[in-house]
Order: sequence, then C-alpha cells, then structure tokens
Amino acid sequence: KTKTKAFCDSPTTFGAEPNVNTCPVCLALPGALPVLNAHAVELAVRAALALGCTVHNTSIFARKNYFYPDLPKGYQISQYDRPLATHGRLVGIGITRVHMEEDAGKSIHDRYTGATAIDLNRAGVPLMEIVSEPDIRSAQEARRYLQTLKQVLEYIDVSDVDMEKGSLRVDANVSARRVGESKFGTKTEVKNMNTFSGVEKALEAEFERQVALLERGGRVVQQTMLWDGAKGEVRPARSKEESHDYRYFPEPDLPPLVLSDAYIAGILSSLPELPDARRARYRDQYGLGDQEIDELVADMPLA
Repeated sequence: KTKTKAFCDSPTTFGAEPNVNTCPVCLALPGALPVLNAHAVELAVRAALALGCTVHNTSIFARKNYFYPDLPKGYQISQYDRPLATHGRLVGIGITRVHMEEDAGKSIHDRYTGATAIDLNRAGVPLMEIVSEPDIRSAQEARRYLQTLKQVLEYIDVSDVDMEKGSLRVDANVSARRVGESKFGTKTEVKNMNTFSGVEKALEAEFERQVALLERGGRVVQQTMLWDGAKGEVRPARSKEESHDYRYFPEPDLPPLVLSDAYIAGILSSLPELPDARRARYRDQYGLGDQEIDELVADMPLA
C-alpha cells in the first residue's frame, strides 16, 4: 500500500493508462539510479513481525538476472542470501523468509493479433515475497493457510490483498511422494491462479497428474506449470530455473539496508491485535463459539 514505487517516485495507481506510471528509473534508462522507498520498508517489517519472523538489522539487495520483454533492466532488484526477515510461523506452517523486491512489467497477449503488448506501469512496484516451509500436506490446508495470511495482511494494513488486481499472488510448489518415503519428490511450480478456490483446484490437479505419472513408471520433471481454470487442468509453461540460473549478486547501486533495534521495536509496538489473539479473547472474554468468532474476525472493520 505505497503511493510510489520501490526505487523511484512513479505512482503505483492501479488501472492507469498503459506506460504512464513510469520514469527513467523504472524504465531503466542509462544513468538512472534507484532510491529505496522508506514506506515500503516499514510495511515489509510490519508484515514480517506479524508473521513471527526475526527481522535482521542488516539485509542486502541483490540483482536477479533474467531476460524477459517486460523487464526493462534485464534484472530484478530483490534480496537473496541476506533477506529482510527469516523463521516465522502461521497456523502451524513455517515461514522460511520475507524479503523485498520490485515487480516486473506486464505482458498482454490478447490485445493485438499476432503481437504482445508491454505495459510497464507495474515495473518497479514494491513487492514482498513470503516463502513458506514445505509443511503443507493438502490443497485444503494450502487454502486455509492463504486465507489466514490474507487476513493478517489486511489487519496490519500493508496491502489490499486483492488477487484480481495482482496485489496478492500465489506461486505454489507441489511434489508427490510414495507413502512411507521421507525424501521429497521432484517439485513443480504452479502459476496463474487468481482465486483461493483456483489455488485449491490447481494443486489437486497437479498432484493427481504427478501421481498418475509416477504410477506409470514415469518421472516428474522440475518445471513451471500454468493453471487453466476454464479447462480445469495444468499445462507446462517452461523448465523451472534454479537459483544459480539467476546469477544473483549484490546490487551495487544500493547500500545495505540497516535497521536499528529501536526502529524494529517501534513497528512491533504499533501492530494491532492479530486474528488469532482476537479469536482467543472473544472466546475467553465473551464465551463465543467458533462460528460466531469466525464471522466477527473475518473482516477487520467488523471485528
């Protein structure tokens, strides 16, 4: 929920005419240098603390290198080996890390026949990536985790978490393994899911595809899959890159992000009562049942 982008003062307004929310920095014109948005840092720290993470006093921005038409610089400013925060937990699911990065632009494939249009309004919009541990064991559990995550982010007012506007996005990794095996199978990543029910259906479809493949004696290939909601099926998009494919290295145009203990403590003290604490209080203080509590806590203004 910032008014301007992660490293420049171009606006982040959704739905503007293509390519108007841009400047030399987010268009990657030669000599244009990034300057970090302090409000984006504050919101990322709020989210990390609300998820029980340890926020590090020093984190490093890195360049994630890949070529795509809607990525003007040829790299994305992200964080890699020294992220903003690590080791949190939400509804029993471990949070590996919370890090800051910038968005890429948008490729639009259905506007002009035989051509792809590029809209760079989104290039440079601040993103926060929340990575969970492989603790989720069903599509239903994944949906519950996401619903709770959305609720927490709404309560702390860091995002409008609207999947249709792209302000909440989900990439889900899936791997199947035989009963009794402890080692994880090869994972695939499913993208292009824009509803929670779509996430649940896509995960079930991809799991079934992997199981059928393994039972035929085949092997799962690590790749990115796209969810087709209309057909109710997943299809391959491209082979999945490993982290070394991105040739990460520290961003030379940005100094380390250094946060004092007092700064982190100040943000922690400003957090509102979170959904789980509110649930417990409604149960203890008012003797309400689970159904009533869920109705009241679901929406922050109502709560």
